[in-house]
Amino acid sequence: MKSKRFGLVGRNINYSFSAGYFKDKFEKTGLDKYTYTNFDIEDIFQLPEIIENTKRLKGLNVTIPYKEEVIPLLDKLSPTATIIGAVNTIVFTKKGTKGYNTDHYGFRKALEPLLMPHHKKALILGTGGASKAIAYALRRLKIEYDFVSRTATDVVYGYEDLNKDIFNDYQIIINTTPLGTFPNMKECPPIDYSLFTREHLAFDLVYNPEETEFMKRAAQNGAATSNGYQMLVHQAERAWKLWNRK
Repeated sequence: MKSKRFGLVGRNINYSFSAGYFKDKFEKTGLDKYTYTNFDIEDIFQLPEIIENTKRLKGLNVTIPYKEEVIPLLDKLSPTATIIGAVNTIVFTKKGTKGYNTDHYGFRKALEPLLMPHHKKALILGTGGASKAIAYALRRLKIEYDFVSRTATDVVYGYEDLNKDIFNDYQIIINTTPLGTFPNMKECPPIDYSLFTREHLAFDLVYNPEETEFMKRAAQNGAATSNGYQMLVHQAERAWKLWNRK
């Protein structure tokens, strides 16, 4: 068996799910010569140097804050990554680097079992690269959505805009921001959590800690909650298939 290397590109990623997940996967499946490395970089323009100097590199994941910034450095994008405008998986081919997005697939697979008939509309908290994949997945599920950001515009709610009427109109609230991620576990999006009800589903893309402050406060008011762990599992497995596709 030839050795192969995979890895994650991001900033401040010591907490990363991916390294531990793939290490366990390699051990359980007897892939002794496969390794997965965190490439913690301060600037995305360090990526070409990583690619050039890492022998037998076969695939990369991309995380915050580089899912959008990485695109100009790639030779090609998949049609879905082009539509979404964000990349979280890089495949190395004979023709160069190709960017994919598996976040949308992971989110859709994680969300579907949680949906109830009354879950018709969603608010997406945050407007970064992850939010774009979530929006794409919601379109595939035929769920209407709107974005919420710190700065309101004609097409984006501001956090201060969220009131009882708006919350009653949107039954799924999705946190795509990093707020609440270890070690800053007391942080959460600045919304009025008393607006949550038993009709709401609060989905947090953060997975560490297992119950985020966002989830905890939503649950205290009756909402169903989920963290991002299952989403990460599904997106990682889809990335694995892309890396090993013949």
